[in-house]
Amino acid sequence: MKKLAIKHMKELSEYDETSKYASMKILEKAILKIHNSETLDHSYEELYRNVENMSLIDLERQGEIIDRNLLRSLIKMLYELQIYEEKFEPKFLSTSNAMYQNESEKMIKEYNLLQYLYYVKRRLDEENERVKNYLRKSTESKLLNIVKIQLLQEHTQRILSKEVDDLLENAKIAEITLLYDLFKMILNGHTELCRTFTNYLKNRGAKIVQDPNNDKNMIQDLLDFKEKVDSIIANSFRNNEKFCEAVRSSFKYFINQRHNKPAELLAKFVDFKLRSKNVDENIEQVLDKIMVLFRFVQGKDIFEAFYKRDLAKRLLVGKSSSQDAENSMISKLKLECGATFTAKLEGMFKDIRLSQDINSCFKEHLQNNVKSNIATELSINILTSSFWPSYPNYLVTLPEEMIQYQSTFQNFYVLKYSGRKLQWQQSLGYCILKADFASGKKELQVSLFQTIILLLFNNCNEMTYNEIKESSNLEDNELKRTLQSLACGKSKILLKTPKGKDIDENDKFSFNHNFSDRLFRVKINQVQLKETVEEHHATQESVFHDRQFQIDAAIVRIMKQKKALDHNLLVSELYGILDIPLTPSDIKKRIEQLIERDYIERDKDNQNIYKYVA
Repeated sequence: MKKLAIKHMKELSEYDETSKYASMKILEKAILKIHNSETLDHSYEELYRNVENMSLIDLERQGEIIDRNLLRSLIKMLYELQIYEEKFEPKFLSTSNAMYQNESEKMIKEYNLLQYLYYVKRRLDEENERVKNYLRKSTESKLLNIVKIQLLQEHTQRILSKEVDDLLENAKIAEITLLYDLFKMILNGHTELCRTFTNYLKNRGAKIVQDPNNDKNMIQDLLDFKEKVDSIIANSFRNNEKFCEAVRSSFKYFINQRHNKPAELLAKFVDFKLRSKNVDENIEQVLDKIMVLFRFVQGKDIFEAFYKRDLAKRLLVGKSSSQDAENSMISKLKLECGATFTAKLEGMFKDIRLSQDINSCFKEHLQNNVKSNIATELSINILTSSFWPSYPNYLVTLPEEMIQYQSTFQNFYVLKYSGRKLQWQQSLGYCILKADFASGKKELQVSLFQTIILLLFNNCNEMTYNEIKESSNLEDNELKRTLQSLACGKSKILLKTPKGKDIDENDKFSFNHNFSDRLFRVKINQVQLKETVEEHHATQESVFHDRQFQIDAAIVRIMKQKKALDHNLLVSELYGILDIPLTPSDIKKRIEQLIERDYIERDKDNQNIYKYVA
């Protein structure tokens, strides 16, 4: 049976070849007669069937090398006999449609995304070549449309459900460009691709923002992600506005999924970049990229509050790296949010400049006052309380030299600026102490609280926790924090007994005479730059308190204009005009407060409708 089957197939093959040879001879003879304007031996129908019998285009599509000159002559013959459009083209297009329908169904299952895209491109290029070499120009759009529909449009969702996210994640520019160009050819192709792109942006962005364990790297990850996306938009999507808008809406969506935190971390990231030794040559570019993220953030009041607190520390502790960079950031914020947003920040810089002038005047005053015998050199910053963050007022016990200097300065200032009142804030003061160690002399840059504690050891070698507390008058949390920085950090100026990372009320402390460091000036006041839990909580609370007034003002403004409004419509209006994170419970609380204060009232017939009280 097996031998018979093989023999039969061979016979068919031989018959097929013989038939094609006979067809070719008939067609060659017909072409020659048409060229010589002689009468044909066969009817048009017979000639067309012989063209079909040869199946040259099918063979070429299967990878066979064919005689294109012969095929071109045959197509020309059909056209001159006026049976190309009537007979050949409809049958050819129908056959092509069926072939690509079957072939694409097979390939979409077997190929991965890239293989399939290159397969589609190859088939489109091949059909273009056929039109160029032997088919009529009128067939081009019909044929290519079949390829696009069968290979792309019919499989749109299956293509986009493959490894598109992997291409985007790895920023495969050439491959994404190919995908973009192919989908441009089909109905709603870019719309579907943009939807897939948007889903990728939201999912990938949410992973960056919503993971609390990634807070340390969140902003840098977002900047890197935005840079990668911008590259894809420019190079692959050719700055198509539909895709640009997808980026804007997606970033705004996922950044604000986690209320307040991205705004806070963005402010801290700016602080890190603007501190000493952290500024690079491309700081302007970095700040521009930061401002792009800033535009997406809803809680700009949170950003302002944390930025202001960090700026205060940079200015007062001398950690601002570049005045030009600081001014540039303020200018960018002013351009983005208006002068009101930056008024207090600019006031802080103004205070620092005025303080320098006041200190110069005070030094002249001391030099001209022969009675003055102050040896300690101090610099004092005069701050306008409304510009700066609020700080707890610690009533610490200062060294006698500082008390004397404060008193002298206060008398000078009151005489020069009558009517003003000074309130001393000790928490952000810092000092340069000269210290003698076994390894030699050193200068220690320390906070004022660290200074108070270290000076206590001029009179004794060892002190208990309670003795230090009584002598310094520092409250427990601040005392433990300060002692930890002196005895448990990298630079151990004090030795703690027993050893450990935490401070206990039973601990004893002694001066470390054997302390050594390769630097002459050792900075130990980094503790001042670290944000305490209390500071963080106070900053958030101040913002939340201010937001209540914003919500109240917005509700009253809307109700004054509308006179009466349904609850859901009022909430919708608030979401539209307030660019701060809002929850339904926040809005409900403020509405209840305004009802109690007689700004609005509920409708007697419908409790869901509010009326403005004139």
